[in-house]
Amino acid sequence: MKPSPTKPPASDAPAPLKKALTTRLLYFFILGDVLGAGVYVLVGQVAAESGGAVWVPLLAAMCLSLLTAASYAELVTKYPRAGGASHYATLAYGPFLGFLAGFCMLAAGVVSVAALARGFAGDYLSEFVTLPVVLVVVVFLVLLALLNARGINESTRANVVATVVEVGGLLLVIGLGARIMLRGDGDLGRLTELGTSHEGPVAAVLSGAVLAYYSFVGFETSVNVAEETREPRRSYPRALFGALLTAGAVYALVGVAASAAVPTKTLADSSGPLLEVVRAAGGVPTELFGAVALVAVANGALLTGIMSSRLAYGMARDGLLPRFLTKVLPGRRTPWAAIAATTALSLLLAATGDVSTLASTLVLLLLVVFFLVNTSLLVLRRDPAPGRHFRAPTVVPVLGALSCLLLATQIEREVWLRGLVVLAVGGGLAAIASVRSRRAS
Repeated sequence: MKPSPTKPPASDAPAPLKKALTTRLLYFFILGDVLGAGVYVLVGQVAAESGGAVWVPLLAAMCLSLLTAASYAELVTKYPRAGGASHYATLAYGPFLGFLAGFCMLAAGVVSVAALARGFAGDYLSEFVTLPVVLVVVVFLVLLALLNARGINESTRANVVATVVEVGGLLLVIGLGARIMLRGDGDLGRLTELGTSHEGPVAAVLSGAVLAYYSFVGFETSVNVAEETREPRRSYPRALFGALLTAGAVYALVGVAASAAVPTKTLADSSGPLLEVVRAAGGVPTELFGAVALVAVANGALLTGIMSSRLAYGMARDGLLPRFLTKVLPGRRTPWAAIAATTALSLLLAATGDVSTLASTLVLLLLVVFFLVNTSLLVLRRDPAPGRHFRAPTVVPVLGALSCLLLATQIEREVWLRGLVVLAVGGGLAAIASVRSRRAS
C-alpha cells in the first residue's frame, strides 16, 4: 500500500516569515531601537524631574527594564513567533486580554512612528532645509514602508549602519563632555545633586525613572521579529541582555557628560539638550550633530514600524484582527498588508498633527502591556515547553509586575485620563474579538 501523499497546506493559511536574523543583527536591532531618538531629548526631561544626577534615574530605569526583559526572554524562547505580548496574553488569559495587550502595543507603535515622522520634519531638518511638514512626513513614511516591505534582512542591515551612527553621536557627546571637564569648564558637583525644589531624592528618582524607562522599552520591538530569527532560543537572550546593558552604559555616560558639562537648568529648558554639550565644547559643527539626530529619528521610526507591522500580522494570525493583515509578499515573505495598514494610520496621525495628546500616554500603555507580560509568564509556567529555553527565576516576573505598578503611581492624572480613554476603546474592541473567537471555536 502506497503512503498517501502529503497534504498541501491550505491556500488561506498564513505564509511563514523568512528566518534571516542572526544574533549579531538582532543585537544591533535591539540596540538601535533602545538608543533611538528618545535619548536626544531625554536628558533634559530627566534633569527637570530629578536634578543634576541624571545618571541615577537612567540606571534605575535600566534595572527595572531588565526585570521585564527577562520575562520576555523566557516567553520568546518558549514561543518564538510573531505577536509578542498579544500572543502571550492570549495563551495565558484568552482573547480578551490578548487583544487588549496587542491593541495597547499597536497603538503605542503607530503613534510613536507618527511622532517620530513629525520630529524628523522639525528643528533638526530645518538645520539644512525648510520644507512643508506634511510633505516631509508623507515622503518619510512611504520610504520607510518600502524599506520595511523589501525585507527584514535589508531593514536590519540598514539599522546596523544607523545604529553605528547613533552610537557614534552619543560617544561624541561623551568625549566632548570629558573635554569640557578636562579643561576645567565643567562642574562635577552637579553629578550628586538629586532632587528638585518640589521633590525629594526618592520621588525625584522615580519621576525621572518614568521618563527614562521609555527609552529602554525598545526591546519589546524585537519580540515581534523572533519568528524571523535563526535559533531564537540561543540568540535572543544573548542579544537582548547584551543590548540593554550596552545601552545602559552609554546612557549613564551620556548623562554624566551632559550634566557635568552643562548647567541643569540649561539642559531642562532645551529641546535638544545634547546639542548644548556640542555648543559648550565647540569645535564640532552643530549641523553634523543635527544629521546624526536625523539618522537616530529615522532609525527609531523604521524599527518601530517593523514592530507595528509584525504585531498586526501576529494578531491577525491569532484571529484578533482581520485576516487580510496576514498577507505577505510571495517572494520576500514580508507582511505587506500589515505594513500598509500601520503606515496609513501613522500617516493620518502625523499629517493631522494630533499626536501630542496620545504621545504622553505611551508609557502608561506600555506599563499595562508589561504588567500583562510578567503575569502571563507566571500563568504559562504550567504549560510544558517542547524543548529547552531560557528560564528566569520566579521572583523576576513578580518584581517585574510590581515595578509596573510602582511606575504607574508616578503617572500624572491627566495622562491617566487620556490613557483610560484608549484602554476603553481597546476593551470594547477586545470584547468583540473575544466573542468572535468563542464563536469560531
